[in-house]
Amino acid sequence: MPAGRRFAIGTLFIYVALALFALICLLPMLLTLAVSLSDEDSIIAHGYSLWPERWSLDGYRTIFVNSALIFRGYFVSIVVTAAGTLLAVLITALAAYPLANPKVKYRNVLSLYFFITMLFNGGLVPWYLMCVKLGLTNNLLSLIVPMLMFNAFNLFLVRNFMEGLPAELRESAYIDGANDLRIAFRIYMPLCVPVLATITLFYALAYWNDWFNAIMLVDDKKLYPLQYILFQLRSNIQMLEMLPNGARTEYTLPAESVKMATVIITIGPIVFLYPYLQRYFTKGLVIGAVKG
Repeated sequence: MPAGRRFAIGTLFIYVALALFALICLLPMLLTLAVSLSDEDSIIAHGYSLWPERWSLDGYRTIFVNSALIFRGYFVSIVVTAAGTLLAVLITALAAYPLANPKVKYRNVLSLYFFITMLFNGGLVPWYLMCVKLGLTNNLLSLIVPMLMFNAFNLFLVRNFMEGLPAELRESAYIDGANDLRIAFRIYMPLCVPVLATITLFYALAYWNDWFNAIMLVDDKKLYPLQYILFQLRSNIQMLEMLPNGARTEYTLPAESVKMATVIITIGPIVFLYPYLQRYFTKGLVIGAVKG
């Protein structure tokens, strides 16, 4: 067989394999969408199906009964995610820069201090009392600041990436008269785009999916993030399902379709964010995980 033909067959095989793999990855999302558009009685009778027995929008109608609250929750979640992610990435990068500089005294001691936070924490009660003392209740800061106590894993990821950069970059900048602040923002940050994009995705996911801070620190419904609103809705449906039969109405609560509709509604922004960051994700995670 000619070499060109063998190459064409091999390329075709790779494309087919990738297409099948992409389809397999897409199937769970298609199933989630189908179930969210299914009638609850048909789900109970026939289970999950890629093609619903009976189509229904009851799941989405249940969620959007109070549409103003849902859209406000979307707005709060977007603002909190955008502001919190930006600040968290900035703080993490600025903390990692001195830890990657061998001339900084006690940098190993500081690294050990941050590492200990990965193993132990002060507990829920001290955390809550500190947030109340700082005035982090019933405001947007109460949804942003508590998570700015950045993840030490992300810190070490960025530090290891910076340690892999040539030390001559810093030395030559010092010779030219640049200070550490300028070196960090003009030299190191642009070179650390892969790892910064990686932790951006991590922080964005954490902020977007957070509902715990809202439970603990927020009483004002206008400040409820989307995840907490949907969490309350699902909890109410589960509570109604636990009522005795005599206390229920003949209407079947769309518990399963609401669950899947919740996934579809909340996954949107992350789906749009991931394609812009995925090209950096593997490089930043792999290089940052190996000490240079």
